[in-house]
Amino acid sequence: MTTIEQRTQPSRCFDQVSSFVTRCTLDEMNDDTTEMAALCLLDLIGVAAAGSRLDAGRIARDFAATQMAAGREENGRDGQDRPSHQARLIFDGRPVSLSGAAFAAATQIDNFDAHDGWQPSKGHAGVALFPVLLAVADTQQNLAGREALVSLVVGYEVAYRAALALHATVEDYHTSGAWNGLGAAALAARLRNCPAEVLRQAMGIAEYHGPRSQMMREIANPTMLHDGSGMGALTGLKALLLAEMGFTGAPAATVEFAEAAQYWADLGTVWFTPEQYLKPYPICRWAHASIDAALALRTGDSTSKAVAPEEITSVHIATFSEAAALNNGVPTTSSIAQYSLAWPVAAALAHGRVATETVLESAFGDTATIDMLQRITVSVDPDIDRTFPQDRLARVRIKLRNGGERDSGVMRASGGPDPRPTRAEVIDKFHALAEPVLGAARSREIEQQVFELTEKDSTFDRLRELVLTPL
Repeated sequence: MTTIEQRTQPSRCFDQVSSFVTRCTLDEMNDDTTEMAALCLLDLIGVAAAGSRLDAGRIARDFAATQMAAGREENGRDGQDRPSHQARLIFDGRPVSLSGAAFAAATQIDNFDAHDGWQPSKGHAGVALFPVLLAVADTQQNLAGREALVSLVVGYEVAYRAALALHATVEDYHTSGAWNGLGAAALAARLRNCPAEVLRQAMGIAEYHGPRSQMMREIANPTMLHDGSGMGALTGLKALLLAEMGFTGAPAATVEFAEAAQYWADLGTVWFTPEQYLKPYPICRWAHASIDAALALRTGDSTSKAVAPEEITSVHIATFSEAAALNNGVPTTSSIAQYSLAWPVAAALAHGRVATETVLESAFGDTATIDMLQRITVSVDPDIDRTFPQDRLARVRIKLRNGGERDSGVMRASGGPDPRPTRAEVIDKFHALAEPVLGAARSREIEQQVFELTEKDSTFDRLRELVLTPL
């Protein structure tokens, strides 16, 4: 924020946020919001399952188990299967602290870059929200399914407005962990029935301790830090737990300072949740329009025939600056592959698809993809560049051995928000990600449980167990 304000009392904006967090109900939401919440939840579970195959997820789980274990609680809640301060690791089952469980699950999801996002935020919320929902739910029996969905939506709506406020008032482009922790704190506060003052302190703590990590530094040097959301989830839940114990935090500038007020004015009346995209590929969203364009040229349509890889002599991608900054060489780690532009486009043209295997190290020696990669050049198109971050556009042109050329035209990344992905498309993606890890029967039951959450008598318990049971 450009101006530091002193606030001894909650702002009117915070009072609005607090009321929304506490009182929002499923009946207030439109059908699109409810449906997208369920689709995002299913999608996040699939991404988490696929992410369990990567080193980052394993390291995060092992770190939580050895360094973030829950200690003994003198006055635990009676009637609980587990102590109220303890939760299990996703698809693992080992008991750790609540914040440790959230950190590990968020890091696992964050490092398989196929999860939901909202374009104006330039980032992702569900990656931090679902892990916090899962951790808190593991301390509560008979959590209503509808309440789980509402809490998830509350987290989305708060997180994305915090993102808008942050991006509008600071110079650096920060990772999602810098703001999705506020949504995580709000989600946890609702589930734990915290009073307004606890929520206020938690949001202040979460924002102050949030990882103000520079996104473009990670783009230039891709690592397991990814989009900062492991720390976003950790910070958000830790902030709420600290606030419950009486720890105080300075007012959250992105909520309470005057510059931020405009981004919260429509909270509860305009819903950002259904405006999200759901990625069809486990690659940075910035590359998706280029992948879609390459696949369209490779497949052909009613006016042009399919293009075989051996026919292609050169490929040129025209896109926006951030996408052009992605890696354009042969990746050496999954993190680099996920933050690549030329690599997935080369895979699309060489093999006609981009899938989980594209970002696994076993694919990095694929000669067909490497050969295609050598034919690709990239440039920034000024007209396309002006559309970011509201849109994700790209254009691919290829030259053929017979002297011909093919041009995709300017294309928009698939996966939404316009057109929104269908339920069938999201289900297909979920099973493609989950079944190799969980098996068909467990994956089918997870799908069934997610879509039953809106029923009045449903609980979150069975879905929680399906996700926390070890592989």
